[in-house]
Amino acid sequence: MGIFGALTTSVAGLRAESYALENISGNIANSQTTAFKRIDTSFLDLIPETGPTQQKAGSVTSASRSTNTVQGDVQAASVSTYMAINGSGFFVVQKPGNFTDNAPIFDGVENYTRRGDFTLNKDGYLVNGAGYYLEGIPIDPTTGNLVGSAPQVLKFKNDFLPAQATSKVEYRANLASYPLTTKHDVSIPGSELLKPADFSAGNDPTVAGTGKVIGSDMQTFIDESIAGGAVTAYDVSGAPVNLQFRWAKTDSASLGAGHTDTWNMFYQVDPNATGTNTAWQNVGTNFTFGANGQPNPPVASVTLTGATVNGVALGNPVVNFSSGGLTQYADANGNVQVNQIQQDGFPAGSLQSVSISNNGRVVGNYSNGRNLDLAEITLATFNGPDFLKRKDGGAFEATDESGQALFGNGGTIVGSSLEGSNTDIADEFTKLIVTQQAYSANTKVITTSNQMVQDLLNVLR
Repeated sequence: MGIFGALTTSVAGLRAESYALENISGNIANSQTTAFKRIDTSFLDLIPETGPTQQKAGSVTSASRSTNTVQGDVQAASVSTYMAINGSGFFVVQKPGNFTDNAPIFDGVENYTRRGDFTLNKDGYLVNGAGYYLEGIPIDPTTGNLVGSAPQVLKFKNDFLPAQATSKVEYRANLASYPLTTKHDVSIPGSELLKPADFSAGNDPTVAGTGKVIGSDMQTFIDESIAGGAVTAYDVSGAPVNLQFRWAKTDSASLGAGHTDTWNMFYQVDPNATGTNTAWQNVGTNFTFGANGQPNPPVASVTLTGATVNGVALGNPVVNFSSGGLTQYADANGNVQVNQIQQDGFPAGSLQSVSISNNGRVVGNYSNGRNLDLAEITLATFNGPDFLKRKDGGAFEATDESGQALFGNGGTIVGSSLEGSNTDIADEFTKLIVTQQAYSANTKVITTSNQMVQDLLNVLR
């Protein structure tokens, strides 16, 4: 049986090498396929049952060895919705079971892929080049909170983002210890201060809580104060208004005992005010500073109660100064150096495009200039990722051997990038040569075995 056993073993060897050749050809064919995971070949020896002194090399069989955990090169891409995974994990996707009126109908079966060439289709779905639809967890754009915890097929509608009224203004600035107002004169002590006596009778702009500047006193106020910056604010309907601030120094420690550096802040109510109509409103707080240039006592914020600017009602926006945000240091320019002034309101806007951020979120780019997180992309990991079942288009499905999908422990998402195939052409060519030589050697064994059988038959004749 030795000769016929050799023939059987050689045939098994041919099958095994053919199997390896098929895997090699598939790897080479997919060397440019996005996120393709090559299939290596394992050879397993089959040992016949014999005595301990008559053990044989035996036959051979082959099996596939997945490389799902071997990452391909991540390269930058010019499409903002492309993404790659740096590390472990898979995108969660679904493929429609059918379509009704050109709308996809999903059967709820989740697949997993590393192929991240997703683009936004006409219906607002992110679909990759193999036709798989991306899943994730939606985010409420108005609150920034996740909507639920289970991934679902993402769809982004071209809806309007509702307007948001200005509720707070972040403000940081340095007030020049000696303001260079129009009326200042370094030779006259106190000339840089706002002087209530210069205003109309009964209209003291420094009165806490009720202080205001009327239209007829507007120029006097401008001459005795300095600009404090401006920001565009929005009412509840998204109507924009220019919210301007000015600062007026009302007392100075340089005048001697009993005096301290004191400022009042104003916001403009009506730039066209005349007569007794209100032009500027005092915010109602005295800002006093110590010799070290810091507020004493500190003022964390002020509320513009019932603020109305140029006829637009803003409600009660809060101006936040934060810790160390407001100072009084010497400044040769003699003005207010505004370091930050921004507000949280915005007008309504429509979704123009989406992109992928490096923190794994889908970002909506709106016509009003807002960029808001719309969804968080979910990555799935598995205890046995190499036991996932392959499907067409670089997708996988879970098996008993791979275990169910786990969420929260994946790698990081890299936006505007794609993962390449993990096939190494040079390595595949090397394996191709070895496989071809092994195949030829097996055919030689068959030829030799055949010749030996012929010699045996000649002896019998």
